Amino acid sequence: MSRITIAVDAMGGDHAPEEVVKGAIWAIQEADDIEVILVGQEGLIRPLIENTTGLSLEIVNASQVIEMSDAPAEAIRSKKDSSIKVAMELVKGGKAQGVFSAGNSGATLATAMFTLGRLKGVERPALAGIIPTLKGHAVVIDVGGMVDCKPSHLLQFAVMGHVFAKYILNIPEPKVALLNIGEEPTKGNEVVKKTHALLQKSFLNFVGNVEGKDILPHKADVIICDGFVGNVALKLGEGVIESLVELIRKEVKQSIMAKLGLFLVKNQLRAVFQRLDYSEYGGAPLLGVNGTVIVGHGRSEAKAVKNGIKMAANFVKQDVNAHLAKGLKEHEELIMGSSWRKITEKIKEVVGQ
Repeated sequence: MSRITIAVDAMGGDHAPEEVVKGAIWAIQEADDIEVILVGQEGLIRPLIENTTGLSLEIVNASQVIEMSDAPAEAIRSKKDSSIKVAMELVKGGKAQGVFSAGNSGATLATAMFTLGRLKGVERPALAGIIPTLKGHAVVIDVGGMVDCKPSHLLQFAVMGHVFAKYILNIPEPKVALLNIGEEPTKGNEVVKKTHALLQKSFLNFVGNVEGKDILPHKADVIICDGFVGNVALKLGEGVIESLVELIRKEVKQSIMAKLGLFLVKNQLRAVFQRLDYSEYGGAPLLGVNGTVIVGHGRSEAKAVKNGIKMAANFVKQDVNAHLAKGLKEHEELIMGSSWRKITEKIKEVVGQ
């Protein structure tokens, strides 16, 4: 069995390095085909793996840490030996096939683009978030990578979301929708309306516009939006879930009958909240870069880290980037638009003369 090596930013996240290391060990114990390189300050990491003899685990030292509060651009310039930078370099050099980080997401995205580069034809990479719905899971893309987008960017997001849903979520013909303020094609700003027109011409299974209320009922498998809108939607969903749990706890304390009722349905509630738990999904893949990068939640504990590492390995197994490149190639002319075709034709005409 060929093994897949994932470089893990051991210093990234609110609970690093302890929870990150626990999650890495857990991932290796559950999957025989995964090896992990823990990247970070060896003096802090080494004591955490003292009792792990026999596991496919090693440490690569990185002397610096990009903190969650650091400005990404400045941190990348000033911290050239940061754990996330060294992890990306391991992938670039072929010593690892993927990266997982729960650290500063802005720095992770920027470092991935500068170190690994973009897939051919990709204008802007995007973060794909997995959202639990009433019928399974949906992909929302982008959820915070790129906040200012053109129609061509959103079309690329749709292609990448389609590939992700097909090969990672195992949905044969994903339904793709555009997040908007109404279902009619005439609704929304100019960017959204132009994107709608592009998606109608695509090979994708485009089902039109959907509103925010349509995400959880699962009217589509892939929801397209810019990173600003997607991040707001994602964080709103997280806040609703956390508030719902807190409200149930408060109400249950009000009476003996409520406590009895909770006891009777505790297993069902546990199953529901497990489906809604972000740690079940590990993280959001950064699609469009020339490598596998999974961005975990800053609050990730061991379970989320474990699942993020396993997601990264699954990406490599499914050769998702090859499928992304193929899908983008098939849409190359549509993405570039008629103006680019005219320029190309003019160049050919001049060269021919």
